[in-house]
Amino acid sequence: MYRIKDTYTNTITIEKSVFITRLFRVNSIDDINKYLEEIRKKHYDATHNCYAYILGENQDIQKASDDGEPQKTAGYPMLDVLKKNNLTDILAITTRYFGGILLGANGLVRAYSNSVSEIVKKIELYQYESQTKFKIRVSYGDYNTLLKVFNYINYDETIFTNDVLITGYIKKELIQSFKEQLYKYKIDIETLEILDDFNIEVKINEK
Repeated sequence: MYRIKDTYTNTITIEKSVFITRLFRVNSIDDINKYLEEIRKKHYDATHNCYAYILGENQDIQKASDDGEPQKTAGYPMLDVLKKNNLTDILAITTRYFGGILLGANGLVRAYSNSVSEIVKKIELYQYESQTKFKIRVSYGDYNTLLKVFNYINYDETIFTNDVLITGYIKKELIQSFKEQLYKYKIDIETLEILDDFNIEVKINEK
C-alpha cells in the first residue's frame, strides 16, 4: 500500500463546471472529519463537495459520498481511482461549481474519476518498510570496517569509549545477511543485541 505525506490540489474544467480536487493524508476518522469541515466552510457556495477515503494497511475502511450528485456518479468513481492506485490513509475531496451544462450520469463518472486520476499523477508516494534496531560493541578497527563495508546501516547513536558502542537499524530483511557479514569480517557477533522491529516510511520512485 502507498501513502502520501503532503496535501495536493488540482483543478480541471469540464463543460464550464469547475472541479477542484484535494488529496489529504489521514490517519483517523477524526482527521477526515476535520478536513471535510474545512473544505465545506471554504467552499460553502459550491454545488457539491464529494469525497472518498480509505484507511488501513489493507484498505480496511472505505467510504464514498456523492453529496447530492446522482447515486454512484461521484464518490464511488473517486474511490475506485484511489483503490486502483493502491492508496491508503487518504482522503479525496472534489468540489464542484456547476457551470450550467448537464453532464449526464456517464459524464459525471468520467469527470469525477478524471479529477482524481489527474491529481494522482502529481503525488509523491511513500511506503512502509520494516526495520530492525540493534546494538553492537566493536573495536575501533571494526568500527572503520562497518563504515566502509556495511553501507546499509543507519546509525542512531555512536558512543566512543575503550570500544565503540553503536545503536542503529537496518532493513529487517537484511538481518541474516548482516550477521553473516559480521562473521565474515571477524567482528564479534556475541556483542550484537537485537532490540526491536519497527516501520518507517520511505519514498518510492514510481507506483
